[in-house]
Amino acid sequence: MKFLAGKLVRAVFAGLLIGFAAFGPSSADDNLRRSGTVRIQQVQIAFIGSGNLGGGTLYYRGGAYNFTVGGLGIGGIGISKMTATGTVYNLDRLAYFPGAYIQGRIGYAVGQASAGKLWLKNSHNVVIELRAEREGLALSLGGDAVYIDFK
Repeated sequence: MKFLAGKLVRAVFAGLLIGFAAFGPSSADDNLRRSGTVRIQQVQIAFIGSGNLGGGTLYYRGGAYNFTVGGLGIGGIGISKMTATGTVYNLDRLAYFPGAYIQGRIGYAVGQASAGKLWLKNSHNVVIELRAEREGLALSLGGDAVYIDFK
């Protein structure tokens, strides 16, 4: 049973990395239509594996929509509180925003000095590009499976 669980975990992590490679920074400018903006606050804890939990607001077509965000992934070490702002692309319908995303991330935090970027993409081709400000002590490089849902 342990052997099977280990293989499943490795397969999920491999899929995350492949997914990140497919839409990472190199494709951030290819055929994207700006649709709205987001602001997210979350806490991230990482020690090889990582987890994050938080919430945010989507600003879309004159409305403000609160949502929750959480996920699990690989890569990084430390604990940090993150505030991120960014742009949402290719969101044709509000119903296409919630759901599962693949996230790629890179960044660091030492006290209040930080830098970082995150990219998320879902099955409806909605892309979220975020600039992150972190507080804490963390090095973040990896991929996550993230789930967003309206409150």
